[in-house]
Amino acid sequence: MRGTLPPAGRGGCGGPPCLGFIDVSHTIEELVAKQHAADAAHAQVLELRETYGPPAEGQLTGTQRETYETALRAWRDLDRDLQTAVSEYARDEGRSLAEVDAELARVAGKSPENPEEAGN
Repeated sequence: MRGTLPPAGRGGCGGPPCLGFIDVSHTIEELVAKQHAADAAHAQVLELRETYGPPAEGQLTGTQRETYETALRAWRDLDRDLQTAVSEYARDEGRSLAEVDAELARVAGKSPENPEEAGN
C-alpha cells in the first residue's frame, strides 16, 4: 500500500520502523498545482493589502489584521511547501534547481525573468 509502513519483521526493513516505503516523489504536474496554489494565495494577500491598506500603517481593525495575517501565513506555507517539493524533485531527477525552476515557470505559464507574471 502506497505511503504506509509494512508491519515490523515482514519484508522491508524489519526491526525498528523505517521510512523506506513512504512515497514522497513529485511530478511536474504536482509542482504546477502547488505553484498555482501559492500564486492564488499571494494574489489574495495583495488584494487584502490593496483593500485594507498597508498593514504597517496600523489602520487595520482586529478582524482585518487577523484576516490579513492568516492569508499571509497561508501564502508563506504554500510557498515553503512548493520550494521543498521543487528541491526534492530536482534531487530525485538529478537536475539543478535552476533547470527545474525554468521548466516549472514554462509549464505553469510564467516568465522565469518575472515570476509574478502569470498566464504568458
